[in-house]
Amino acid sequence: MTLAYTSAHEELHYVDRAGWLRAAVLGANDGIVSVSSLIVGVAAADPGPAAVLVAGAAGLAAGAMSMAAGEYVSVSSQSDVERADIARERQALIDAPEAEEAELASIYESRGLSPETAALVARELTEKDALAAHVRDELGLSEVHTANPLQAAFASAVTFTGAAAIPLAAAALAPDGLIIPAVVVTTLICLAGLGAVGARAGGAPLLPATARVLFWGAAAMAITAGVGRIFGVSV
Repeated sequence: MTLAYTSAHEELHYVDRAGWLRAAVLGANDGIVSVSSLIVGVAAADPGPAAVLVAGAAGLAAGAMSMAAGEYVSVSSQSDVERADIARERQALIDAPEAEEAELASIYESRGLSPETAALVARELTEKDALAAHVRDELGLSEVHTANPLQAAFASAVTFTGAAAIPLAAAALAPDGLIIPAVVVTTLICLAGLGAVGARAGGAPLLPATARVLFWGAAAMAITAGVGRIFGVSV
């Protein structure tokens, strides 16, 4: 089954990046927010700097593995669903080829083609590669959107680790008594940069992407710091 094609007019489409970009942005955002929030929460409970750094390092290691495992499991589940749907379509084409061709024609007709043209397109695509036509036009799947568990897991783990190392480094380098402001300022700057980079990579407007990343990152740190301050325990 072949779903790829060669266009006479090549264009840059950002949707081609959707799979790895989603996992990378999620991993980086979670790395910065979760580890910085953990550090701020522990620091707000007022333990020593060593305990803060140990908590941050543990959060980095645990978070990276959790992100990788979570992405792999979730994307693998998506991939299993896609393969099951494709297998059902393959069997349906064997059991009822005429009905499947009529279904394909109805899809094209619903998109604006005349009944005659829709039937012609369905027949010609069925003759060329019936399964590919149904996978693309009935199931809405393509090579661009096909789930890749390993790619998602790797992208998420690497970006989580790299991003989480930033607030951890800020905490390690901060003078005594200034861990919380150093981590908060560093985190907000990094989140603004992450939002801008993610928007640029995906061809989206910069301001909304940056604003939402900043808002949720600041909210996470504020809530965690409040819990640490109120209960005086490591969060």
